[in-house]
Formats: sequence, structure tokens, C-alpha cells
Amino acid sequence: MMNLIPLIKNETIKIIKKKRFYVILLILLVLVPIFTYAQMRQAQNNRQKFEGDWRLELQQAITDNQNSLGSDRVPEEWKKYRRIYIEQMQYYLEHDINPNEPNGVTFTRQFLDNSISLFIPLLVTAVASDIVSGERTSGTIKMLLTRPVRRWKILLSKLIALVMFISLIIVSTVIICYLISGAFFGYGGFNVPVFTGFLLFDSDVDMSTVHAVTSWQYILMQCGLTWFVGVVVGVLAFMVSVLVRSTAASIVTMMAALIAGSILTNMAASWKSAKYLFMVNLQLTNYLSGTPAPIEGMNLPFSLVVLSLWALAALIISFLVFTKQDILN
Repeated sequence: MMNLIPLIKNETIKIIKKKRFYVILLILLVLVPIFTYAQMRQAQNNRQKFEGDWRLELQQAITDNQNSLGSDRVPEEWKKYRRIYIEQMQYYLEHDINPNEPNGVTFTRQFLDNSISLFIPLLVTAVASDIVSGERTSGTIKMLLTRPVRRWKILLSKLIALVMFISLIIVSTVIICYLISGAFFGYGGFNVPVFTGFLLFDSDVDMSTVHAVTSWQYILMQCGLTWFVGVVVGVLAFMVSVLVRSTAASIVTMMAALIAGSILTNMAASWKSAKYLFMVNLQLTNYLSGTPAPIEGMNLPFSLVVLSLWALAALIISFLVFTKQDILN
């Protein structure tokens, strides 16, 4: 382990020198205020429309969704989502809790929900996709492999450094979201209850296991699931970086897979086998909120197992190729 530490330190310095992590921070610092301002304007409009009564706002949302259920122009799949949304919002009304109370914690929670399947994986891809292929492009891989260090240790050091930066991306995202949105909405909300444990059976919601957790506990669960998704995507991008010599090709490959998965998730209800694709299983936080899975038969344990198997296969392929292939040519 001791001789791994200098290698990990070296890989960390390389990632920092590429300045991609700073670019990620800049992206967050630019986009989060935009999203925060948009949500602030929406909250202001709703406050004026419903005279500050969140119960009227929630009841109107329930009524609108109930009315849409009778329309033939709304696809049956969308009706399932709306039926479940109605049940959940009525549950919040009955317990006198505003699920959309404007504060920094609520914004952070909603941001994680909306970014776990595409935005954060793209940020991870920016760091992971050239961690090996970038050294081939620059030629530094030849110098690295001439050292008296086993190849698997070199690759392992790169992987550990990558996981460290993935963790840093998740932590930075949460901190930036909370600090910026809190400036608009206030920094309270850590103890606001959030309901989780909604179980879905076809179009019905089982409320027997629903329980309240505080917002800070809910965000910790979200962070754990988001970190897991980030690591899986990072490992897959890591594998592509080993297999593909070009940095550009590596980045484009992962971006295409993630974007295709985002599109496929909305269209895969009738393709049952698609549930074994890693891209379709990235929206893990939906299981916390009770949002229906895109394909019947999917649940949190299933998605965790599928993603773990993809990550394990990617690691095996990465180490086999890197240790056996003639990388110097």
C-alpha cells in the first residue's frame, strides 16, 4: 500500500493540472444561480397566483392531474405517473406538509433528483474519460510504463484518484447548490420532513411503508446513491479510456451512451430487456421519492445489482487489457 501512495499523489496532481475539475466548478457556479433564479421566479408567480397558500397550490396541481386522466390525448404511461403523483401529493396535504417549501435544502434535494442520471455523470465523464487515453495522446504513458512498477498498480492508482475526484464532485455540487440557493431562499429547511417508502404496484401506491425522514437525512441518502452512480459511470468511462486511444473518442463514446440512455429511459416501457442496460438504471433517487421505474420489474436492489455488475465487468476488462496489451505501440 505504501508504494501506491506516491502513485496516487502523482495521478492526483495530473488531474489537477488538467484543470478539468476547475472547469466543473465553474460550470456549477454558472448554472446553479441560473436554475436558482428560475425557481425563485416560479415560486414568486405561484405565491402571487395562490396568495401565498401552498395548500391551494398543491390542490390545484392535484386537480389538474386528475382532469388530465380523462383525456384520450394523454398516453397511458403518463397517466400512471400522474395517478401516483396525485396519491403522493394528497398524502402530503393530509399531513399538512409542503413538499416544495422554498429553501436551500429543498433546492439541493430537487437538484440532485434532476441531475443524477445525466448532469452529474457528464461531469464525471469530463474527468474520467481521458485518464488513460490522455496519456497515450500526450505520450507520457511510455515514460510511466518504463518505471519498475507493476502495471496493475499504476492503473489502480489512477482508479483511486478518480474515485477521490468523483467524491469531490458530489460534495462540491451539494455545497454550491446549498450556498447559492440559500442566498435566495434562506438556509433553513434541514429538519423539514420528507416522505419516503412509497411502494408501487401497477398504478397503485402502497402507503403502508411510508415514513417521514428529515431533509438532511434524505439528502444524505441522495448523496450516497448519487456517489454510487458517479463511481459506476466513472469506472465505465475509465474502461473506455483504457480501450480507446483517442481522448476525444473516449469522451464522445461516454457522452453518447449517457444521452442515449436519457432518451431511452422515456421510451423503454415496452422493451423489457432494456432494464439490464446501465443507462436505464441511473435514476436511483426515484426509488426514494416513489417515482415509478421506467420498466416494470425494476426496483432499488435490482438497479444496484445491475450497476454493480456493469462496474465489475468494466474493472475486469480494464485491468486485463492494460496489463496484457502492448500499450507502448
